[in-house]
Amino acid sequence: MPPSTRPRLDEFAIGFDQRDRERVHALWDEVIDSGQWAHGPMTERFEAAWEDWNGAPALAMSGWGGGALAALEFAGVRGQAVLCPSNTFMATPLAIRGAGGRPVFVDCNREDLCMSFEDFERKAERERPRACVLVHIGGHIAFDVERIAAYCSELGIFLLEDCAHAHGASWHGRRAGTWGDAGVYSLYATKTISTGEGGVLVSRDDDLLDYARSYRNYGKPDYAVEGLNYRMSEFTAALGLVQVERLDEIVEWKNAISRTMLDEAHPGRLQMPDGMVSGLYKYIVFDPIERSTGKVYDEPCHRIMGTGDELPNSDWVAGHHWCVPLYYRPEGVE
Repeated sequence: MPPSTRPRLDEFAIGFDQRDRERVHALWDEVIDSGQWAHGPMTERFEAAWEDWNGAPALAMSGWGGGALAALEFAGVRGQAVLCPSNTFMATPLAIRGAGGRPVFVDCNREDLCMSFEDFERKAERERPRACVLVHIGGHIAFDVERIAAYCSELGIFLLEDCAHAHGASWHGRRAGTWGDAGVYSLYATKTISTGEGGVLVSRDDDLLDYARSYRNYGKPDYAVEGLNYRMSEFTAALGLVQVERLDEIVEWKNAISRTMLDEAHPGRLQMPDGMVSGLYKYIVFDPIERSTGKVYDEPCHRIMGTGDELPNSDWVAGHHWCVPLYYRPEGVE
């Protein structure tokens, strides 16, 4: 690819294709004309589209936090230990605390930055947790997802997958959020696809979905669930509908650019196992680089919260990985 036609990978861009602008406005006009700006057909259309892509029933939420809280409250973590990685955003332990649980930090693997099965097993045997939050870091599936999911299933540990980075990720065709009892995606402004603010809860558990549907709407209709407002508006759902329909194309573009323009220059990059596709929320390398976009996380949560845990891999990862700029900007589209 001649230098003059190369996409500007190093300049931040929202993951929105400008070719979709006209369709978004047409969908917004539908919402305006309908007179129903919440709890309407656009949200249902978005949820159906996400289910079709993800392979599990979906509920639209106002953000990742609402979905995580609904799932953890349903799991009954109040007063119970909940395992989670320290190499994650503070939203993860804060959601556990918000649902009344006690975060117990687990070390990560150096290879994938995600939760280590070995340390998870040690902590599970010691803590007897009610739940575990497994975080898919950087856009790929956690390498130990199958072992962790099998362990949780065998011992009755509720497994919530934090899919905030995992848009477009798959392993042998299986999507994030389908190994556990539930998964929660974020649609925040920096994500691979975005609605500015928003989230999606996925689960194959009908009781959990019914609980979360009530939880996001103040506990309506009978107030048996003590929820608050975590609804998604019809306008946001319209943008989400367009974005999820574009998701596979965005991920294909990012992977093609990575293979042809980035991989040769970064032999020390994070390597995927056979059959895994990363959504490439982050292009992660283990060698210092110029013009890095920084770290996925530069300080583990156990350090931020001062818990005193000894998690050597989490500390190592914080100091030994960098992110190469990679933003969706298809050729000829400004």
